[in-house]
Amino acid sequence: MDMSSRLLVVQQLAESCGVSTVQQGLQQVWRLLLLCLICRLCFRLGGVSTVKHVVSALSGVYGLFLFFELHMLWVLWLCALCYLVLLLSRHSSSRGLFLSVVILIYLLVGELHLIDMVTWHKIRGSQMVVAMKAISLAFDLDRGTVGSLPSPAEFLGYVLFVGTVVFGPWISFSTYQNAIEGTKLSWLWLRSSSLSLLKSQICLLVSTCVAPYLFPLLIPIYGSTVTQKWLHAYENAVSFHFSNYFVGHLSEGTSMLAGAGFTEEKDNIRWDMRVVKPLSVEMPRSMVLVVTSWNIPMSRWLKTYAFKNAVKLGTFPAILVTYTASALLHGLSFHLGAVLLSLSFITYVEHVLRKKLASIFSACILSRACTSDCSHQHKKLPGHLPPHLPGLHV
Repeated sequence: MDMSSRLLVVQQLAESCGVSTVQQGLQQVWRLLLLCLICRLCFRLGGVSTVKHVVSALSGVYGLFLFFELHMLWVLWLCALCYLVLLLSRHSSSRGLFLSVVILIYLLVGELHLIDMVTWHKIRGSQMVVAMKAISLAFDLDRGTVGSLPSPAEFLGYVLFVGTVVFGPWISFSTYQNAIEGTKLSWLWLRSSSLSLLKSQICLLVSTCVAPYLFPLLIPIYGSTVTQKWLHAYENAVSFHFSNYFVGHLSEGTSMLAGAGFTEEKDNIRWDMRVVKPLSVEMPRSMVLVVTSWNIPMSRWLKTYAFKNAVKLGTFPAILVTYTASALLHGLSFHLGAVLLSLSFITYVEHVLRKKLASIFSACILSRACTSDCSHQHKKLPGHLPPHLPGLHV
């Protein structure tokens, strides 16, 4: 195929696939975005905190109904079950562990016996977000990070927060409390939210209209049957990756649009929520960065509430517990479980190997980049060429 023919096909692809994909994507999410904006304005207007929690919960329920219709009742039942367990165990010091077991039983029984597989996979993401929020709240109550059990309105406002209940991500209870305080509307808030939403649409286009046609339509690479098989597998991988980036960036946008996902330093507010880092996944420093950059909030949740609670068993058992918890939250999938458990071995071996090599060679080759004041003799300084070329900078 010559260049002119290839450009013609690309143009036709953009007109047929690109336009329809963007239109369908916006049709699916515009009402959710409007709900997030209304919720943000209600938080900003002020008023009694209970009213804000009720608004958050009701908008979250309506958001669930828009996407799941009456299947949303399974999510609401999980919310009710979680609060009931927290209420009954309010004098216990092991609420986090107890609630984790109850949620695990609920998810397993629901997937195996109560709901058909298609429906369960449809609502699984929202179920997982609610479960993670409830478990994190229980452990925070045990640790004293949260002083007392929230009221029913406050709890439902948190777990059903409209900015996160459909597409995620997990946010902590303190992040939700900061959101309902209603920080002032700003250009930076609108720009950050809009940029994340724009990124999500670009990733959706790549996943739907670009990845399936990479070889040889867009990139003229040909080969034998075996080569074509691997190229097709790579197309599928790229499509899957960018579908995850689409959801990640979309969840960034909805969270910030609803008022969550900012950090405050003195009087400076930065809207800097990050759910995915595509470059760290596609061109990683290490496998550890691939795992953590795939879903940053979930990685933080697993580290805080799974790994740190299991680390007394030893580093490697704690890693196994962490990846097992991730696999169980994602549902009963043998393939996913096998991938996650394989990653636990790979990341642990890589971590130990890099740590030993960094000690032997006194070099910054750990799984994560060293800080500027590390004790290693051989550092990789950004913006500089190797020392045998003094005075030259890039």
